[in-house]
Order: sequence, then structure tokens, then C-alpha cells
Amino acid sequence: MVKRRHSCRILLKIMRIALPQFILATVFATLSLAKDGRAQEVLNQKITVHVSNLNMEKALEKIEQTAGIRFMYSPQLIQANRLISLNANEEVLLTVLERLLRPNNLTYELIDHQVILRRVNTTEELVDVAPKDRIISGTVVDEKGQAIPGVNVQIKDRNRGTTTDSKGQYKLSVPESGAVLVFSSIGYQGGEVEVGSRSVVDFTIKETTQALTEVVVIGYGTQQKRDLTGAVSQIKAAQIENENPNTVQDMLRGNAAGLNVGYDASAKGGGDLQVRGRTSLNASSSPLLVVDGVIYYGALSDINPNDIETLDVLKDASSAAVFGAKAASGVILITTKRGKSEKPTISVDGNVGISTVARNQPVYGPEGYVRWREDVLRSQNVNAKPYQFSNPDNLPSDVPLQQWLGYDGSTGNPTDVWLNRLKFQPIEIENYKAGRSVNWYDKVFQAARRQDYNVSISGKKNDISYYYSLGYLNNEGIITGDKFSTIRSRFNLEGKIASFLSAGINAQFSDRDESQVAADWTQITKASPYGSEYDAQGNYRWSPQDDPGGGSRHPFLSMKYTDRLRKYNTLISTLFAKVTLPLGITYQVNFTPRFEWYRNFNHESSKHPEWANVGGRASREQNMVYNWQVDNLFKWNKTVADIHNFDVTMLINAEKFQSWNNSIRNNGFEPSDNLGYHRVEAGINPIVSSNDEYSTADA
Repeated sequence: MVKRRHSCRILLKIMRIALPQFILATVFATLSLAKDGRAQEVLNQKITVHVSNLNMEKALEKIEQTAGIRFMYSPQLIQANRLISLNANEEVLLTVLERLLRPNNLTYELIDHQVILRRVNTTEELVDVAPKDRIISGTVVDEKGQAIPGVNVQIKDRNRGTTTDSKGQYKLSVPESGAVLVFSSIGYQGGEVEVGSRSVVDFTIKETTQALTEVVVIGYGTQQKRDLTGAVSQIKAAQIENENPNTVQDMLRGNAAGLNVGYDASAKGGGDLQVRGRTSLNASSSPLLVVDGVIYYGALSDINPNDIETLDVLKDASSAAVFGAKAASGVILITTKRGKSEKPTISVDGNVGISTVARNQPVYGPEGYVRWREDVLRSQNVNAKPYQFSNPDNLPSDVPLQQWLGYDGSTGNPTDVWLNRLKFQPIEIENYKAGRSVNWYDKVFQAARRQDYNVSISGKKNDISYYYSLGYLNNEGIITGDKFSTIRSRFNLEGKIASFLSAGINAQFSDRDESQVAADWTQITKASPYGSEYDAQGNYRWSPQDDPGGGSRHPFLSMKYTDRLRKYNTLISTLFAKVTLPLGITYQVNFTPRFEWYRNFNHESSKHPEWANVGGRASREQNMVYNWQVDNLFKWNKTVADIHNFDVTMLINAEKFQSWNNSIRNNGFEPSDNLGYHRVEAGINPIVSSNDEYSTADA
């Protein structure tokens, strides 16, 4: 990539005069035609949101996550700490916004999926204007003359203000004399302007110098924001460390515009990543991962968020220009921590918490289940007699018990007759009469414990920089039996060997345990609260209510009779050396070997009713992956007479992938399968297979 600032500067002067006006005219003309249709579609969507005594800022965040929109506002303007309550079930977004904003004297303007909030004080909406007040208006633009929406315009020392609309315009009621307007917006330098006798007050807002000089990772190098033209979002770990993220996805979720992060409620957590939505029907739409300048082929769960310094998300075609076809779905660049201070810095942190079901929706309890069965039988028998499926203990006075029994010629205990009419099974009738019931919801869902402990030491002495960390994560899921644990470690070391030569290593190790077998929570909608967990021998029942149709299964049956060991061990390292050559040329070579060992041992016991007929099943699968890549990077950065700047990066890359897989399966164990996967050879139907793979990618 080559930049010539001199020639570009001439072109920009011309464009600055005419192009912004042309673009703005074209854009807003197009928006005026398309905005109504898109806005109506967004506002007509139905959402469900429940907020109780939550501050306004957090409430808006919940609506953002639910509706897929983005609010733009000033915290002072909306009084962000004000507590509110809001309950909406499948309610149109337009109605929800009206209910939330109008009582708080707020209105909004929707542009695509951005909702700009402002006070109800425009000329169209002002009703009671103080006699000594007057209306002023104006436009806020940046240094290039482009309109800036969402800028906070406040009257100094007064709780009155507004925000600019999509055209950067505002209108505000101000005192007749002595008014001072304060303009502010995130990422810009604010300012104050005396109104005086003017009726129009325009303002030019400048981008902050700090934001312009921030260094952003753009691929095999870095660049200041002032020189950047591509769409890049940067997240600094220090800004969100109080959120205690367990995964990289937790760091990215809601913090990078244009990046969709899925949600996984399991103990492992995580979620899919998509830059600007799904880009292919069949191919993967996951972004390319690059860690410390090297393409990363490992799992995101192996990266400890506490080791991350910054994350940069490349969202446009410029990422493909650097990384090629692999970057078709965007790029996420992860930069890990390095030693900074001369004195060793030791950091220790631990987090312990509880995770519960966010939206409590229990299934029918005993009474609700009976009423549901009554409704089902009535709907299935349109010619049923009055109260035929009702409890005989609650019959009206004009329906004698004998008449009720005679509806179908039944005799005997009325309660037994009634429950048989509801098609209760014998075990359900027995438990109903004994007053026994099972709360399947409380048994399947749990208050899950979450633990995360990390320790690190870092420093920089003379020409050596070092960073070492060790972390342990142990999480339970909200489903009984769901759990995930991992040990993660990182070692970064770099030293200067000579004035022209430096070398180092970045290494990452992880031990991941995914042996969990969770309860089958989907079965609780089919299990009767009057069923039983255990049979006469104390074993789990095949069906809690002995369902003759085979529709229900015990939610803990498979979990009870499955023994599983599934572990991943990965070691990823990068050995690198940098050489400074004459004429401002640098050469860097990276060698990145990756090892992964996978074990999946599984035993399905013959004590399980479904697996008994095959004498139990057991399997052992072992897999080893080894791949490496070599990057040869040549960089040339030269500035001539402070006018021309040349920045060239050339890359020669080679990659190789290899894997070895062995698998053995068996069933019909004799004399028993008590040893499970520890004695697979005892079965009568062994299946042995292997699969080795090899591939290269030179570019």
C-alpha cells in the first residue's frame, strides 16, 4: 500500500468545497424517499421487554438489544440515572417508544436503525414558551462542513437543551438575554457560544486530537486514525474490564458497530460473529481472526479476555485487500498485552457469580396441569356432557353425582372415574390421590455458579519485555448437568538482541473440558407433574407417567447413564525476529506452529432402557492436529521533505495443515459394560476407523 499525501491533499481541497454538498444533497434526497418505508418497517416490529426500577440508560440498552436499533443521545439530556419501569409483551416498537419517551418529555427521529433522542421543545412542539424566551436555531457541522447529528446543545447553567437532527440542525427556546449555548458530543471537542441578539447560531465542532492520533491495528501493521479511510471499530479492554467478560464474544457484544454477536446460554458461552450480517447462504460468514499479527485457527474459547489489550474490527473491503479472500466476511484483530513498566506488575483478580434464567416461564404445576387436561378433553369431545371432565368434588348443585357418573356408565370411586376420563395413567392417579407431585422446572433449571480466577505478571527491563498469565474458568449452565471449565495460559516475550535485531515469542496454552452431559430440558413440557422420578428399584423411570404413546422421556435419563470425557489441549505459539535494514526497510519473519490434541471417550450404559437391547455402547476417538504458517514481511516507510509519505507492506506466506484421527466403537459388551470406554474391546461389534488429512496453502 502506497500513500502520496501531496497529490491527495490537492484533490481533497477541491472535494472539500463541492463534494460534501453534493453527497449530502444526494443522500438526503434518497433518504427522504426511502426513510418512511424503512422507518415504518422498524417501528412496526413487535418486541417484548420488561424493565423494573432500572435507570433510563440501561432501559434503552435493553430495547436496543431486543429491537436491533441504536439510540443516540446525551446522558444529561435524558437524565440517564432516572429510574423507570416498563412492561411490553409482543408490543409494536412505535407504541413502546411513545410510552417510554413522552412521559419523560422526550421525542425522537428514526434514521435507518438509529434513533436520535431530543427534548420536546422544537417550534412545532413548544406550547408554553415563557414570555421572556425566544426561539433560536442553527446548524452544527464538522471541520469539513458536514452536518453532525446527535450533538448535545445545552443552555449553560440551565436544565434545558436539545440535540441536532439528521441534518445537524436544532431549535431551542432561550432566555431573551445572557444565554450561552454549550455544544458537546462524544469524540469531539465541545465549545461555548454567546447567543446575544442572534436568532441563528451555527457551530463548527472539531474532532478531538486524541481520537485522531489513536493507533489502530489494520492488518500487518498499525495506522493513526487521521490517516485511516476504512471502516474500523476499536475496543480497548481497559474500558470494559468492569464487565468481567468470560469470552472474547462478551467483549465484542454491543461494543462494536456493525458487528453482530450471537448469544449462547450454555456454560461455555460465546456465540457466532458476523460483520455486517450474513454474507453467504452456504459458505461460512464468520470473520477472520488475527492474533498479534498472525492468522488464528484456534477456538475463541482458548483466548483469555484478560490477556487482551485491544480488539480492532475491520468491516469493509480494505480488510480483503490486506488478507485476501479469507477476509471476505471481515477481520477481527486481537492484540494481547505486553510488559510496559520497569517494575514488575502483578495482577490478581477473581470473580464469583450466579447465573439464573432471565425470563422465568415455568411449565404447568399440579393444578394448572389438571385444568389443561380438562380443556384438552373438552376440545377433543365436542359432544361431551356438561361438566363431564370436571372434578366431581366441585360439581354444581344441579348436576347430581349419579348423573355425572352415568355420563359414560362409569362406576366406582368418582375421583378414579374423573382421572380416567382425563386419561391419567395409573402412576399419575396414585400420585394424585397421595398428594405427590414433581416440579420438573425446578429440577431441570438451576442457579448456576460461575468462577473465574486470573493472575499475571508483566514488566519491561532494559531491552526485554515480558508478560505471563494463568487463568482458570469454571462455569455451570442454567440447565442441570451443563458445565464448562478451562485453564488458559499466555507467555509473551520480546527482547532486543542488537541495534538492528529483535526477537521474541508469543505462546498460548489451554486445557478445555467439555465433558458435560446436560439434562434434556425439552422433556419437561411433556412430563406430568403427577409422574414419578424413580421406579420401585430406585432407578430413573423411562417415562415419568408411563406414557403409552412414548412421547415423554425422563429429562435426566440420558445424563444419568452417559459417561463422557471430552477434552481439548492446544498449544499455539509464534516465534518472530525483526531486522532493520538500510533505506528504512524492515524485515520480519514469523513462524507459527499450532498443536491440538482431542480426546472424546463416551459410554452409553446398558442400564438405560433404550440402550439395553444393544448391550450398551462405547467409543474412543483421538485426534491430533499440527499446522504451521510462515510469514515473511517486508515493510518500507519513508517520508520525503515532509510532503510525500510512502508506506509499503509486502508479504510472502506459506501454510501447512496435518491431522491424524483414530476411532473405535463397540457394543454388545460381555459379560457387562461396567468398565465402559475403559474396555472397548469387550464388545462383539467393533468398528475401527482412521482418517489422516494433509493440505497446504501457499500465497
